[in-house]
Amino acid sequence: MIHEMRKGIISMLLSALFFSIMGVTVKYSGALPLAQKVLFRNLVMFIVVALPLLRRGPAIFMGHRGSRGLLLIRSLFGLTGVALYFYSLGKLNLGDASILNKLSPFFVTLFSVLFLKNKLNSYQAPALLVAFGGALLIIKPQWDLSVLPALAGVAAAITAGAAYTVISHLKGKEAPETVMLWFSGISTLITLPFALVLWETPELREWAALIGTGVFAAAGQYFLTMAYQSAPPSEISIFNYSHILFSLIMGFLVFGEVPDLLSLIGAVLIIGVALFLYWKVRRTETISAMSSPQSR
Repeated sequence: MIHEMRKGIISMLLSALFFSIMGVTVKYSGALPLAQKVLFRNLVMFIVVALPLLRRGPAIFMGHRGSRGLLLIRSLFGLTGVALYFYSLGKLNLGDASILNKLSPFFVTLFSVLFLKNKLNSYQAPALLVAFGGALLIIKPQWDLSVLPALAGVAAAITAGAAYTVISHLKGKEAPETVMLWFSGISTLITLPFALVLWETPELREWAALIGTGVFAAAGQYFLTMAYQSAPPSEISIFNYSHILFSLIMGFLVFGEVPDLLSLIGAVLIIGVALFLYWKVRRTETISAMSSPQSR
């Protein structure tokens, strides 16, 4: 059990690290069209994921007939989230874009209440309000177009939260590899025509950044899947917020970015709420385990 927990934590940290590096490669790809960046992110990821699975036959690619509608919806939400996140990465500091992206778990909670009929605990509603207050400190609302990149970052978190909510429906019905293949495959098919129309020939460093975006995205997704397969999500999900720390460090080292005071306060509020909710979940699980008949 301890070994599996350690494996889950290490995998989650590696996932956060690789997704942070992906953010660097997206920014490093410069002014290339957004569709081109999203295409390479998903095309390379599809190839990396698909090649080891060819021996398993077409079933792993197609999924079950009853799940294909959900797989398509998850893929569309995921594609929208990636496009919005990449847009925000091109306009915001790496740290700010990453912090806003980590609002997605809070939207999962909200969507679970709205669509899955789950109920909010007494502490969850105030926690959500504090988290969104932290987001406002990063967005710094203004009555002009300068706020659009930050709003795109929040919208990316919303669509990612919707995608994760759909994934919860697919748990036990489809293999993680099938979900990844659908997401990357559908995204590639949709973005390919736009990328071809808007195509700009990359320079050598931009080629490296585009390919790296797909490779690091695949690595991040692989270790994220491994983390959740190794240990209970409630015990390791908090380590995914290390993505914010990695992004702040890389933004400073690679691009010389320094978040302002309001952004740092917003980050503290969002991470603080995540830690609080994690502690409440762990405490509830401990109490339930102690009160169960097997523990008596």
